[in-house]
Amino acid sequence: MRALRKSAPDVALHCDLTRDDTGLRRFLDPDCAALIWQREAPANVQHWLDRVDPDRLPRGRVIVQPDMVARVFAEVCAMSRLPQGPEQDWLQADVTRLAGAFSSLMDTRYLRFRLDVVTTNACRKFHIDAIAARLVCTYRGTGTQLGLSHQGEPPAHVQTVATGFPLLLRGTRWPAQPASGLLHRSPPIEGSGETRLVLVLDPVTDPEEEVDNHLAAPAGGPLH
Repeated sequence: MRALRKSAPDVALHCDLTRDDTGLRRFLDPDCAALIWQREAPANVQHWLDRVDPDRLPRGRVIVQPDMVARVFAEVCAMSRLPQGPEQDWLQADVTRLAGAFSSLMDTRYLRFRLDVVTTNACRKFHIDAIAARLVCTYRGTGTQLGLSHQGEPPAHVQTVATGFPLLLRGTRWPAQPASGLLHRSPPIEGSGETRLVLVLDPVTDPEEEVDNHLAAPAGGPLH
C-alpha cells in the first residue's frame, strides 16, 4: 500500500515518509510540512474494523495526559459497546502507542484526544488548522486528503493518505517560515454510505485555557 494514493510530485515534495517511530523526528525539521508513518493494521483487525456496526464504533473528546490514553480509550469503547476481543486490544495498544510517540515528539504533558465517527462531508474545504501540530489516523474509511495551494488557489491535485497511516500536520501556530502551502481536508463521503473512524491528537500547553476556549467556542470542530 502506498502512503499517498496517486501521489503527485507537488505534494510529495512537502510530505515526508517514515516506516517506524524513530523517523518521526523528521517532522521537526524546518522543511517538513507533513509526515506520513507508513504502516498497516493486521489484516484481521482491519477486516473487523471495517465490519463493526457504525453505532458501536468508539467516539469521544477529552484533554488527557498521555499515560491515561489507554484508560480513556477503554472507557469510550465500553460506552459504545465496541465488541471485545484481540482486535479491540490491538486498537487500544495502537492508539496508546501513537499518543505516547506524538506527546514525546511534541514534548507535551497533555493531549487533546478525539475519536470521531464520520459519515458526512465534515470539513470538506482545504485548510490549515489554527494549532501548532496535529496527528490524524484514519482507522476505517478514506484517509485525510492533501493538496498544495499556489498563491491561495485551491489545490489542483488531491492526494489521499492510506487508511491506517498516521499523518502529522503543522498548523498556523507552527513557527517555521515560509509557509509550505500544503493544505488538507476531510474526504467528501456524504451519500456514499461510508463510515470513517478517525483519531485526532493535538498537543495542549495549558489544559485550563483549552477548556475555557472550548466553552466559549461553538461545539464541534474541524474533522479529518
